Amino acid sequence: MGKLLRRAGVPVLFVVARRMAAAKKAVQFIGAGRPLALGDPRFIEAPVVLLTTTDTALQLVAQSLSRIGNDWSGKVVLHTCGSLPASVLSPLKRKGAAIGSIHPFQTFPNPAAGARSLMGSFWGIEGEPAARQVAEQWVRLLRGVAFPVRAARKDLYHLSAFLTCPTAVTLMERAAGLLKEVGIPARIARPMLAQFVAQAARNFAELGGRRALTGPVVRRDWTTIQKHLAALRRFSPDLIPVYLALLRPMLRLAGQAPDGELRKVLSA
Repeated sequence: MGKLLRRAGVPVLFVVARRMAAAKKAVQFIGAGRPLALGDPRFIEAPVVLLTTTDTALQLVAQSLSRIGNDWSGKVVLHTCGSLPASVLSPLKRKGAAIGSIHPFQTFPNPAAGARSLMGSFWGIEGEPAARQVAEQWVRLLRGVAFPVRAARKDLYHLSAFLTCPTAVTLMERAAGLLKEVGIPARIARPMLAQFVAQAARNFAELGGRRALTGPVVRRDWTTIQKHLAALRRFSPDLIPVYLALLRPMLRLAGQAPDGELRKVLSA
C-alpha cells in the first residue's frame, strides 16, 4: 500500500518497524521514507500515521505509540486490520488523534502481489470524520471504491472475506488433488481451476448467487450427488463433512429440497 500511495503522490516520510532491518527492507520496497525502529519519536512529525500490523498486535502497538509524545492533536491514525474497529486505536484518540480504519477487501500473499492487486480494489472504511476523509482520498488516488463498514459488525465483515478467499483456495487445492487421481498434472489443474473459479466469480457479480449457481443441485441430479459421496468415501473421506456442510446452503440457494436417500444422508 505504501508503494502505491507513493506512486500516487502521497509523501512517505517514515517507515517504522519493530526491527530496523525490517524497516529498511520496507523502505527499499516502497521506494521512499526514512527507516525507524518502533519507539523512535521522530515519526510523529508525520500528519498521518498508517498502521499495517497484524490484527493480534494492533492493540499493543497502539498502546506503545500512545506513550510517544503527549499531544497527537491534528494527526490522523489509520489501521488496515479487517477484523478490528477504529476504536482499538483509542489510546491515540485520547492523545488527540483522529482515528479510523481502511481495509482492502483483497487478497495478497506477499507485498509484490499486493502492489499488483490493490489498484482498483474495494476498501472498507470507518472511524472519525477526519480519518475517513483521508482514507477516502487515498482510495480515490488508488482508483478504488470506498464503502462504509459498521464498526460493531467488523467481525462479520472479516468473516465474509474468510468465507470467500482462503476457503476457496483450500477447496481448489483439494480439487487439484482429486484431479491428480484422474491423471491431470498440477501444471494443468491449477490454471484450469483458476479459470473455472474466475468465471464463476464473474457470473456471481453479473447474475447474483441463485442465477449463477450451476451443477447437479440445480438440476436435482441426486444420483450424481450420491456418486460424489461414494467417490469421496474411496479417495478423500475427510472431505465428506465439508461436502455435506456446503451442500445444505447450496440446496437453500437453489431453492431445492432433496428427496429419498439424499435426505437420509443429509440428516445423518
